[in-house]
Amino acid sequence: MVVGRIGRPHGVRGQVTVEVRTDDPDLRFAPGAALLTEPAARGPLTVEAARWHSGTLLLTLVLPDGTVVADREAADELRSTQLLVPVEDLPELDDPDSFYDHQLVGLAAVLPDGTPLGEVTAVRHEGTELLVVRRPQGPELLVPFVTAIVPTVDLAAGRLVVDPPEGLLDL
Repeated sequence: MVVGRIGRPHGVRGQVTVEVRTDDPDLRFAPGAALLTEPAARGPLTVEAARWHSGTLLLTLVLPDGTVVADREAADELRSTQLLVPVEDLPELDDPDSFYDHQLVGLAAVLPDGTPLGEVTAVRHEGTELLVVRRPQGPELLVPFVTAIVPTVDLAAGRLVVDPPEGLLDL
């Protein structure tokens, strides 16, 4: 499961910015945490140090050969690398109305009357969670992942119900 994506270097000492894609960044990016990568050849990477700077997570990373990323050029070579944790390492969620992104991606989205709407292809975390639904015709649909609009998520059946407010399907 993707927990972050490496962005641009920060400073000249090898720190990288991270676009966080997890609800628990302090756990996922704690010093000593090993992270798988996509592309896989860049990892695994180990977190040497982590700190927040003006709302942005900054990491110092250790390469697979044990070398600390110590300069801007080496940090820039990691840009756009996705950081992952194995799905089996994820803890069970206590709240039955909470889901990991990987559980939602691939679900069929249907209207309350059962009419197919499309397939969930991604989950965006932009203030609120947004489901990206690919429709058979037309542009992708962004659906706020809130109970009022997505009242039912049935993982066993592989679908979720979208009860859109007026105008949502026209965007």
